Amino acid sequence: MGKFGKSFLGIVTFLVLLALVFSFFLTPAEEPSTISIGALAQKVEGSAVKSIAVSGDTLNVVFTDGSKATSKKETETGIVETMKNYGVSPEALQKVDVSVTDESGARYWAGILLPTVLPILAMILIFWWIFRQAKGGANQAFTFGKVNIKLFSPNRDKVTFKDVAGLKETKEELEEVVDFLKSPKKFLDIGARIPRGVLLMGAPGTGKTLLARAVAGESNVPFFHLSASEFVEMFVGVGASRVRDLFQTAKRAAPSIIFIDEIDAVGRERGAGLGGGHDEREQTLNQILVEMDGFERDSNVIVMAATNRPDVLDAALLRPGRFDRRVVLDLPDIKDREEILKIHAKGKPLGKSVDLKTIAVRTPGFAGADLANLMNEAAILAARNNKKEVSQLDLVNSIEKVMLGPARKSRTISDNEKKITAYHEAGHALVAASLKGADPVHKVSIVSRGMAGGYTLKLPIEERHLKTKTEFLADLAVSFGGFISESVVFKDVSTGSSNDLRQATEMAHRLVTEYGMSEKLGPRTFGKTQDLIFLGRELSSAKDYSEATSGVIDEEVNLFIKKAFDAAKKIITGHKNILDKIAHILMEQETLEQDEFYAIIKSFNLKQVALKA
Repeated sequence: MGKFGKSFLGIVTFLVLLALVFSFFLTPAEEPSTISIGALAQKVEGSAVKSIAVSGDTLNVVFTDGSKATSKKETETGIVETMKNYGVSPEALQKVDVSVTDESGARYWAGILLPTVLPILAMILIFWWIFRQAKGGANQAFTFGKVNIKLFSPNRDKVTFKDVAGLKETKEELEEVVDFLKSPKKFLDIGARIPRGVLLMGAPGTGKTLLARAVAGESNVPFFHLSASEFVEMFVGVGASRVRDLFQTAKRAAPSIIFIDEIDAVGRERGAGLGGGHDEREQTLNQILVEMDGFERDSNVIVMAATNRPDVLDAALLRPGRFDRRVVLDLPDIKDREEILKIHAKGKPLGKSVDLKTIAVRTPGFAGADLANLMNEAAILAARNNKKEVSQLDLVNSIEKVMLGPARKSRTISDNEKKITAYHEAGHALVAASLKGADPVHKVSIVSRGMAGGYTLKLPIEERHLKTKTEFLADLAVSFGGFISESVVFKDVSTGSSNDLRQATEMAHRLVTEYGMSEKLGPRTFGKTQDLIFLGRELSSAKDYSEATSGVIDEEVNLFIKKAFDAAKKIITGHKNILDKIAHILMEQETLEQDEFYAIIKSFNLKQVALKA
């Protein structure tokens, strides 16, 4: 219910209570009968009246039989004189208990005042509420340009650089900023100026916001934080007004830090919209540029910002004097992943068999947020199974859950589909184990997870930042392992290979057009990216080659695919006995771990071959 609805409900409740008050004061509990003064005189003369209570001009009569009645007399005349005027003898009147009550009490005044005063009070209350609502609307209009800034409290959930694993160089950059704020004199004495802005760039989950919280915990200066989306409204000029209010607040508290999360919400390339150069987002960006490095440069305010889309930011925002430092956050390597797992393992009882290094080896490409989610999922899994400790198996299962989704063990499949899936995954695993340059197989499973009917988990032995042509061709051949296995065993193929074929085609196309690995076309790239202005600097590909070259590109892509396909087919047909063995064990126990899989391979003395580039 909205604010107006609540206020309206309050007024209705007040009016109902007012009606109850009126009924209490003005309505007697028992309504007596009415008798004329002449009839009352006759009753008195006939000794039928027990008592008469006089209240102003009202006579409350109680008869000898217990019944009650009311009557009226003249206001100026007393009860004795009235009865005498109606012929009642003094003797008969003496038998009646006559009493006079004082009518100056609360009930008397309530009967006079309430019918007049309470309606007036009700009208006053209604008008007061109307004017209060109007005043509130006016106040909102005046505060519309104020930003909803939040001041970080270091005493609540404090984070320091010790709580951030890895990112050594990144932390050094930010430690300098913190050191400048703590002791600026040593920097100023040598002529160094305070950094104007720090831009944190990295993939989602790499720890940009966590690092900002660490800076807030380490520095002893006011730390203001907000999201860039809070600047933008449907009314032009509001965002710029809120930027001015933000920097004025930070300057009053200087030295201080402002942290703007997801700055790409307002910092995109200007002139990239259909609304011309004066739309709300661009005015907001213009105001940020002026505040950071305009004519007034005496501010001790450092602006930190975070984004995972640095490619769409305006060039003026990235120039020196604005965001002087651009700090890149990479995905953690194996050592950093182990340290991150240790941090997130705090407060979780781990079993003696837990080896976090093994988990770090199995999680290449995981960001810090993924690793935190992995540890949490493992703890949830252990609690669900009523365990007191988190085991290594819980952690391993959590890796697969984070990567592929939860296991769908309740999914019912036919024996034929199970056999097809087993041979499909066995084909991937066999080709991977047969080729030099392919990543080792860590697990093969036909348990459905997410959208996958089964999966073969291949992970590199060590961290790799470069990839060779031989390794690409090995990956291509492994992609075709499932398709070829189905074709050889069942003389037919299924839709289970659609994703493998899509990935293989894209990989082969990149080998030719992006990586310059085609011998025929040579070391050059094909296709250039261009900026689509109306989409806000989104990237698109445009041809920079002729139609004849396009045909050669297709030929080279097909050549890479054919070379990998033929190599995989040779392995599958030449080692069908190993393929059958792996598939039959998968059908029996559904999962093969790394040790079990390579024990099977070793028993057949399978030797690896190199796929020539």
